[in-house]
Amino acid sequence: MTTPWGELALSRFPEDPRDRLRAWDASDEYLLRHLAEQNVPLSGTVVVVGDRWGALVTALAAHRPVQITDSYLAQEATRANLARHGAEPGDVRLLTTQDPPPDRVDVLLVRVPKSLALLEDQLLRLAPAVHEGTVVVGTGMVKEIHTSTLQLFERILGPTRTSLAEKKARLIFCTPQPASERPANPWPYTYTLPDGIGAVSGRAVVNHAGVFCADRLDIGTRFFLGHLPDSKGGRRVVDLGCGNGVVGTAMALANPEAEVLFVDESFQAVASAEATYKANGVPGHAEFRVGDGLAGVPAGSVDLVLNNPPFHSHQAMTDSTAWRMFTGARRVLRPGGELWVIGNRHLGYHVKLRRLFGNSQLVASDAKFVVLRAVKK
Repeated sequence: MTTPWGELALSRFPEDPRDRLRAWDASDEYLLRHLAEQNVPLSGTVVVVGDRWGALVTALAAHRPVQITDSYLAQEATRANLARHGAEPGDVRLLTTQDPPPDRVDVLLVRVPKSLALLEDQLLRLAPAVHEGTVVVGTGMVKEIHTSTLQLFERILGPTRTSLAEKKARLIFCTPQPASERPANPWPYTYTLPDGIGAVSGRAVVNHAGVFCADRLDIGTRFFLGHLPDSKGGRRVVDLGCGNGVVGTAMALANPEAEVLFVDESFQAVASAEATYKANGVPGHAEFRVGDGLAGVPAGSVDLVLNNPPFHSHQAMTDSTAWRMFTGARRVLRPGGELWVIGNRHLGYHVKLRRLFGNSQLVASDAKFVVLRAVKK
């Protein structure tokens, strides 16, 4: 990536030489160019929210910025990119969206996330630290910035306008205003599940901002809940890509002897899963882990993996995440262990499962979704 401070060699995490997706886009370049051309002072506390793969904080490392991210993968990519360019471990402070934000923010740079709810939550959490002299600049691709995005900045921080578009990217300029009273933060959000979905019928779900389908049960998960395996006994179960933890909580309620591991790369998701699990007073043992899929889980230690894999990475359509999840599942399963997957019919997951496991059984299907089962031989 070309920046006003030189060329940067950047990569995503985990690194894959076959992956042609870049670790930055035109919106990152536009923001950095604006900071240099406008001589924006970077001597105070610089906070970067939503830096996708660490491109922004790597470029600004000399100014000791603070990065706030919801993504474990983005945080690991940031560490690798900083190390590649000789930054010391303390040069950039890495925080998650669940950590307390800095007490004061002098420059706030926001890479607009896909989730408007996550943007709302983060702006509300940072608002007390923003003052009238804070420079606030957002950035994103044109297709990511909507009227609702600008209204959110304006409602929480102050008057907001946008730049002209360059290379399909746009900047957001916000002038913070003193506020005697700011909007209350509605996150996390709790709702009650409908009846007819098995063990979690009528149960509470807790969603932190940015988690998929934060205010209702999505139709894919609802279909999955109606076709979960009848698993009994002291089995080790993984809810892989757990989101708000509804699936793993359903398994724990149906089988109190099970040990359930909730895993997701989103800090918001794992916090939601833990809150959902605890809100329902589930007996038994559970573990909550933010990480890169099943990395770190011992091989041959799991009886059952439940998975609803994503088929996109930010705006890019890709099956690489699903493939890594399936590969990881095969590694951690014991012989005879099972991977249960739900996905859209058109994604063809049965082909991948047959390649990996040598088998794939259709458990259930409707017009949109399939539930598949693969057994480790």
